[in-house]
Amino acid sequence: MKRAVFLCILVLSVVMIISSCDSDESHDRREVEKPIIYLYPTEETDVSVKLEFDGKLEFTYPEYNDGWDVKAFPDGRLLNNLDGREYECLFWEGSSNIEFDFNKGFVVKGEDTAEFLQKTLGKMGLTAKEYNEFIVYWLPRMKNNKYNLIAFQGELYNESAKLKIEPKPDSILRVFMAFKALDDKVDIEPQQIKPFARKGFTVIEWGGSRVE
Repeated sequence: MKRAVFLCILVLSVVMIISSCDSDESHDRREVEKPIIYLYPTEETDVSVKLEFDGKLEFTYPEYNDGWDVKAFPDGRLLNNLDGREYECLFWEGSSNIEFDFNKGFVVKGEDTAEFLQKTLGKMGLTAKEYNEFIVYWLPRMKNNKYNLIAFQGELYNESAKLKIEPKPDSILRVFMAFKALDDKVDIEPQQIKPFARKGFTVIEWGGSRVE
C-alpha cells in the first residue's frame, strides 16, 4: 500500500515538473505575426522564395511547401506554381524564442499610434497601400493602450528569419515592429529611421509582434 502511494506521488511530481517546463517554454516564445512579402519585379519573372526561420512556422498562405515558387508581375500580383492561383503577397506566421531589442525605440500614446505609423512607415519606404494594410492589422491592438513602446527590429529580425530569393532582388526592405503596451510613459533613445529607395526588382516585407 505504501509502495503504491509512493509511486502515485512520484508520477504526479514528474507530471507537474514536465507541465511546468512546458509552461515556461511557452511563456518564453514570441509570436511572429503576419509577415507579408510583396514581390515587385521590373518584368514578369519566375521567383523562388525560401525562409530560414529560427522557430516554428505556424501558418503560411499560400502553402509554403519547402519554399514558394511563383510567377511575379510588376504590379505585385503573384501566380503560385503549386496551385495555379493568384495572390497579392506571401504570408507566414510563426513562433520563436527571439528576445526583441527595446534599447531604442519610440513611446507613443495609443490615440496617436495611427498617425505615428503613417508617418514613420511612409518615411521608411512603404507605399500608402502597404502601410495602410500594416495599420489595419496592428492598430486595433494598439490604439486603446495608454502608451505603446515601439521598436523596429532590423538586423535582429533579419538574422532570425532569413530570406533567400532567386533571382536576387536589387532592393529589399524588411520592416518588423515589436511593441509593448505601457501604462506610463518611459524615456527611451529614439531610433534613427533611414529612408529606403526602391530600384529594380524590389522586395518589401512587413510584420510584427506584441511582447507582454
